[in-house]
Amino acid sequence: METPIEDLKALVKGFPKVPGVYLMKNRADKILYVGKAKNLKARVGSYFQQNNSSHSGKTLILVKQISSVEYIVTQTETEAFLLEASLIKRHRPKYNIRLKDDKAYPYIRISAQDPFPRVYLCRRVVRDGSLYFGPYSNGHLVRRIIDFLNKTFSLRDCTDTYMKSRKRPCMTHQIGRCPAPCVGLVSAQEYGREVARANQFLRGNNRKVSAILTKEMKRAASEERFEAAAQLRDSLQAIESILEQQSVVTSSMDVDQDVINYFGDERGTVVETLHIRKGRVIGSRPHFLPQLNTQSDHEEIREWLTSFVNQYYYDNVVPDEVLLPFDIGRDLTLLLSKVLKERAAHPKRSIRVYFPTDHEGHQLLELCAANANNHFKSQMEKVEGRLRGLEEIQRKLHLESLPVRIECFDISHFQGKDTVASRVVFEDGVPAKDHYRRYKIRSTEGKPDDYLSMKEVLGRRFRSYTEPVQGDDQEKEMKPNLVVVDGGKGQLAVAVEIFKELGIDQLIPLVALAKSKTKSSFEDELVETSDERFYLPGRKDPVIFRQGSHAYQILITLRNEAHRFAISYHRTLRDKIG
Repeated sequence: METPIEDLKALVKGFPKVPGVYLMKNRADKILYVGKAKNLKARVGSYFQQNNSSHSGKTLILVKQISSVEYIVTQTETEAFLLEASLIKRHRPKYNIRLKDDKAYPYIRISAQDPFPRVYLCRRVVRDGSLYFGPYSNGHLVRRIIDFLNKTFSLRDCTDTYMKSRKRPCMTHQIGRCPAPCVGLVSAQEYGREVARANQFLRGNNRKVSAILTKEMKRAASEERFEAAAQLRDSLQAIESILEQQSVVTSSMDVDQDVINYFGDERGTVVETLHIRKGRVIGSRPHFLPQLNTQSDHEEIREWLTSFVNQYYYDNVVPDEVLLPFDIGRDLTLLLSKVLKERAAHPKRSIRVYFPTDHEGHQLLELCAANANNHFKSQMEKVEGRLRGLEEIQRKLHLESLPVRIECFDISHFQGKDTVASRVVFEDGVPAKDHYRRYKIRSTEGKPDDYLSMKEVLGRRFRSYTEPVQGDDQEKEMKPNLVVVDGGKGQLAVAVEIFKELGIDQLIPLVALAKSKTKSSFEDELVETSDERFYLPGRKDPVIFRQGSHAYQILITLRNEAHRFAISYHRTLRDKIG
């Protein structure tokens, strides 16, 4: 039952004409969309105009589902931008551009707030006064750089906890790799000078660092300290090796730049961010957004590009310049610059957001677009591979429809105590982590019984199918195309029993996944391993999928993810009790 547009228009008439953020909700009070506005009344009211031919198909679908609209007033439009990104990250609305957190790229972090800072790899930027460099796309290169910095500048590589517990220098000090700040063998001032050199190198002042090391190497050689000279020589060679992997693409050697461009079609879009630090490319980062269509009109593309930039720099390092693929307009450009300045580590420095019109800027955009194109092709190959895998699952398990949504259930306990269950969901062959669920089992009461536990969790998940619908019943609406239970024929029998009790045995297909078995003895020369087996109701022999096939990878990854999720919850409960 839809809320009449007239009711929503009447609601919006009471909105103030000030900057803020609006939240559109459905009848279940679930947030569908979060937006920002310079004028709340005008912006929200535009969704409900009678002449809405300018709206995209996605917006028209959104409007039909809106039941209520709430707003939060902000002092400025800049504050509205900042709040919008925070709310999108927290609530993950269905109709917003959402950046996945599944792959965190590595940064190099210098814990500058410590008296004896440490250089190490991290994957999250926290605004705590530390210095961050990156993001890099090559974790191996990051570890090489950190190893080089620790060796060359004699920086500690131990954790804070380990350092505080030391009573005497460790082995790293004995081999000449650390000055032992843990026991006071170096002052904070002396140690700070070496950290400053490492900082200069990471900021791109490679020539200055190389000149210092060359001068020290020559001095050590003239004083016949040949071992020290050899170490400095190795450090210089390491610098050259590292720089060889970072190609120079621009003459802007005094600024950090991010270049943003995109490539896609009706199947989705890859938005690429190319990271250039002091003229050198240190990495690129693709984001595949399946809900984006590059065939949309210019206004919609401008809106999602702005939203992307706003969200991307919510928890990433803000560079000196952000290059955009087209001109988004003077007002919006200045507004984004203010937003990024608020997020910068040093708010006093200026941030430039712009569409470059010079030859060098166009070359950077073309390079970024080429990376987006390559990543898009790679993504489409993965999507097509997963589709073939789902089609094979449908064919071999005799399913009526493509298993677009698969749910897998697993049980975990320790000697019958603290029994828990997990539900993991894959949609289109990939994890849908928003739909994962954890269950604390109540029926076993300290006695290990995986069958009873499985019966309970399946009953709790699917009992809504036999009960009247209450409002927008999201669990009932999202009926899986396939349910997988981790276990053999015994677990399958339990699942069939509870499905029959609920009257859904003809509605939702079931399969049980039994782990492979190792068949060997001490006398055997070869160890034999059976295949993973998939048991169907009413069929004696298991179904076997070829190892390495897309179907096999989807199902095994699903089972492993359910196992991991169940164990992590079980450990959490044990830690609370312990």
